[in-house]
Amino acid sequence: MKTSNKFFAELFGTFVLVFGGCGTALFGHVGFLGVAIAFGLTVIAMAYGIGHISGAHLNPAVSFGVWANGRMTFKEMLVYWAAQIIGGIIAGALLMVIWNAAKLGPTGVFAANGYGPEFAHAAGDGYLKLTTGGAFLTEALLTFVFLMVILGVTDSRHENGKFAGLAIGLTLTLIHLISIPLTNTSVNPARSLGVALFSNANGWCACSQLWLFIVAPLVGACLAGLVYKCITGCCCKKCEK
Repeated sequence: MKTSNKFFAELFGTFVLVFGGCGTALFGHVGFLGVAIAFGLTVIAMAYGIGHISGAHLNPAVSFGVWANGRMTFKEMLVYWAAQIIGGIIAGALLMVIWNAAKLGPTGVFAANGYGPEFAHAAGDGYLKLTTGGAFLTEALLTFVFLMVILGVTDSRHENGKFAGLAIGLTLTLIHLISIPLTNTSVNPARSLGVALFSNANGWCACSQLWLFIVAPLVGACLAGLVYKCITGCCCKKCEK
């Protein structure tokens, strides 16, 4: 598959993920469970819709973990990163356009990720006052779990690969159920960046905490890529031959 095809597939897929998941959080009035399901459903849809083109990473952390595991080149990863970041920002921008068209006033947290007392106060009921260390551990650990599942179900040696998209989507749903009250769940730097740019909450700035939702998922993903390689051995096509 051409690099340009993979680029546009990742851009589109990440756009759908951020628009669908964060859009549900902003306009759906479905609670934490509904938002968790929305993120899971978008991943499942994109896994089967564009997975045959790009693998449907939809997430810079996923691409980083796949690279760390030896399944893609560094150059390919950078192409995926560019597409995912652009897709996330486009989604955030269009959500803001719809928000303004609905005349909902200041954007507030705008489904952005955050932690601490200021974030919990700005986000509203149900959010916990997590420390910086707690937020970092949460995001890194859950991204690690996410990548271990992804690497496992997409392993060429796996006999039930046709169910990979379903397993990945359900895992993301579980992750959201655990961590929405803690950090609003990132495990995806593109998702965090896409809406943080448009958040405008009094007393709390999404961009000031954005670094954690970039670094922590990348750390967790890299560890997963390396750990999976250690416990299963190399699974690249070259070694299979």
